[in-house]
Amino acid sequence: MDAVTNSDSPAATSLTNRYGTPKRIMSKRSKLILLVVAGALSLTWVLWVVIGGNTGISQKILSYNVADGTMTTVDLAVTKDPSATAKCALKAMNDSYAVVGWNVVTVGPNAKDAGSENGRTTTVRGEIRTDSLAVTGVVENCWLVK
Repeated sequence: MDAVTNSDSPAATSLTNRYGTPKRIMSKRSKLILLVVAGALSLTWVLWVVIGGNTGISQKILSYNVADGTMTTVDLAVTKDPSATAKCALKAMNDSYAVVGWNVVTVGPNAKDAGSENGRTTTVRGEIRTDSLAVTGVVENCWLVK
């Protein structure tokens, strides 16, 4: 037989003998294990984002007032456990979004009949001294104090 037409010819089998038979990149079992591990990592990340992002405190800016070039006030509502103490970082920014003032206000514990939502939400006014005229006042972040 001719080497070109016969698949069992020495030329055709010499490559298999030399390099071995072609193998699959991944077996079905390996693909399944990889899929399970990827799914577990994805689920862990989602749970971390949902649960880990919950700090037990939330804030909402109610209003701000730029009094003059040296003072800005920010009114905010802080929702937390009534027995907990929190701190909130406030900042005043100019029209270029540069910070022109910064202050940290403390939101102490309160009675269940104070504020709203059985004492969970407290309204606070924070004053920010500024270096120059601000155009806005914002809440940067709030956190619970241990």
